[in-house]
Amino acid sequence: MLTEIKRAAELIENSSYTTVLTGAGISAESGIPTFRGKDGLWNKYRPEELATPHAFRKNPSLVWEWYAWRMKLVFSREPNTAHFALAEMEKLGIVKKIITQNVDDLHERAGSKNVLHLHGKLRDIICSSSLCSYSTQNIDFIDSIPEKLPECPKCGSLLRPGVVWFGESLNPEVLTSAFGEAEKSDLILVVGTSAVVQPAASIPLITKRRGGKIIEINPNETPLSYESDLSIRNSAAILQEILLHLKK
Repeated sequence: MLTEIKRAAELIENSSYTTVLTGAGISAESGIPTFRGKDGLWNKYRPEELATPHAFRKNPSLVWEWYAWRMKLVFSREPNTAHFALAEMEKLGIVKKIITQNVDDLHERAGSKNVLHLHGKLRDIICSSSLCSYSTQNIDFIDSIPEKLPECPKCGSLLRPGVVWFGESLNPEVLTSAFGEAEKSDLILVVGTSAVVQPAASIPLITKRRGGKIIEINPNETPLSYESDLSIRNSAAILQEILLHLKK
């Protein structure tokens, strides 16, 4: 493992533009379930039955009850050593941008400034009407759910979480920026992602096709492992060890 840590540090040191792609694995170490978690209350539902526009139209109270539970859980957790290591790498000028599939704000709370959220942010609340642009980060209302659902003060429609649901397209501006970062990068560090959810899974391959390198950190083998220049079979916590080598 020490050899892999040294090799990762060497690749990062030799990179002029390093981007990071993170997935659920990096937040799991903060106690955040990868999606639905193990709470028995929700075991009878599949995420696809709750995180869709159709589900919200059919039963907004149930969807909001689930998201209120998720919000309370996520916002009660703290960044872990991996989040802090990436924030420190950014501060040192090593990491230029973090592209994350996660909807939590743990990267930001750890101190990272340049973060792209592919799938939206759980802290953002938006109007469910496509004709209305209202948004807020005030989540004081979650304690009153499901008895009272939040309504848009601008148009009266129901508010909804500002995350990308199944069947919805990613924000085109965010996606374009992510692809642009991958094109500029000569190294992409992929941490805690299964590398199966598109279009995020294709982002490291853009860097690879342009002659860049891929470092993968994941306890499990993924489809990206075969494309990676270095695959470290470990948790995201190994980033702290890599950071220590970079600071020597």
